[in-house]
Amino acid sequence: MLKIYRLGYLILFALLIPACSRSPNLPTSDATQVPPVFDSKPSTEITRVAPEATAPPQLSPTVSPTPPPMNPKPSPEQLSLLAGLKSQGAAPELYNQVWLNSQPLKLADLRGKVVVVDFWTFDCINCIHLIPSVREWYNKYKGGGLVVIGVHSPEFEYEKELNNVQDAIARLGVPYPVAIDNDFHTWRAYRNRYWPTLYFIDKAGRIRHVHIGEGDYEQSEQIIRALLAESVP
Repeated sequence: MLKIYRLGYLILFALLIPACSRSPNLPTSDATQVPPVFDSKPSTEITRVAPEATAPPQLSPTVSPTPPPMNPKPSPEQLSLLAGLKSQGAAPELYNQVWLNSQPLKLADLRGKVVVVDFWTFDCINCIHLIPSVREWYNKYKGGGLVVIGVHSPEFEYEKELNNVQDAIARLGVPYPVAIDNDFHTWRAYRNRYWPTLYFIDKAGRIRHVHIGEGDYEQSEQIIRALLAESVP
């Protein structure tokens, strides 16, 4: 009888070991969860997406390509695109006092240029994803009349530190002018709500297109090319 009891304990012990050795499926804490990134067509409830827990990938240096020849006048396709880019009014002036990669710029001094204004903050993962495309446009078209301006409007206190912004610009490879907007003066002037947001400004200083979030990079480049080819009195 004793042997039977011992055998029963051994069988019960063998059955319990696998059940107790598995790690429970604990819910991931809020600090490590990564919310979804912006869709290319954002909803009305889009908010800034927090950065991933892992460090951003190291970006390889960009080699400036030879700019494609600009048309002396818009092509039929560009004319069709331009017809859909209705003016959204004059772009608000930039009054930021602190700039990186440039002396302070004024839109009034950039008439005749196409300007892309990028509202960003350095620890926003969507902003980080957008930088390579914006850098490519800058390198490709800066000789053809394009000016890119990053407006750094921080969300968190550590993003207000100038040294941190300078380190991020070097780490992320941002070559174009960056206006420091710690007081959100320019952000409010544009009535901006999201990181990142791109404003496409034509040669006459009018906002012609606004894009929120990531995506639609090819369309954005086509808009830049069309605005560069457009004749503005």
